[in-house]
Amino acid sequence: MYAVVETGGKQYKVEKGTTLLVDRLPDDEGAKVTLRPVAFSDKEMIVGKDLEKVKVEATVAGHERGPKIRVFKYRAKKGYRKRQGHRSELTRLEVTDLKMLSRKPAAKQTAAEKPAAKKEEDGDGS
Repeated sequence: MYAVVETGGKQYKVEKGTTLLVDRLPDDEGAKVTLRPVAFSDKEMIVGKDLEKVKVEATVAGHERGPKIRVFKYRAKKGYRKRQGHRSELTRLEVTDLKMLSRKPAAKQTAAEKPAAKKEEDGDGS
C-alpha cells in the first residue's frame, strides 16, 4: 500500500514508515502534519474525487539544512567573475499513518453556516 502526496509543489511516493525531506514547513518538531494525497494504491489505483477518503499523516522529525551549493559565473576575457552560495531549508517527515477511510470526513462548517446561539433574556425588561 502506497500513496503519492504533494507538498511544496513536489510529489513524493510514500509508504507507512517512510522518511522524506521536503521544503521547510512552519510546524514544530513532533507536530502531526496531514499531507495532501494525489494518488493512492492498495489493490487498485485511486485518483480524483475518491481521494477525499484517503488520509496520510506524518510527524515532523526535525528541521535541517541541505548541502551547500556553490554557483560560479564566469565570462572568458571579460574580467567577470561572480560567486554565490545557497543552502535549502528542509524538514524531515516520518509517515506514521496511511489509510483509506470507510466514509468521507465531515465538512467543516464556516461561521455563516453555524446556527446562531440564542441569547437568554432577562425577565426585568431592561
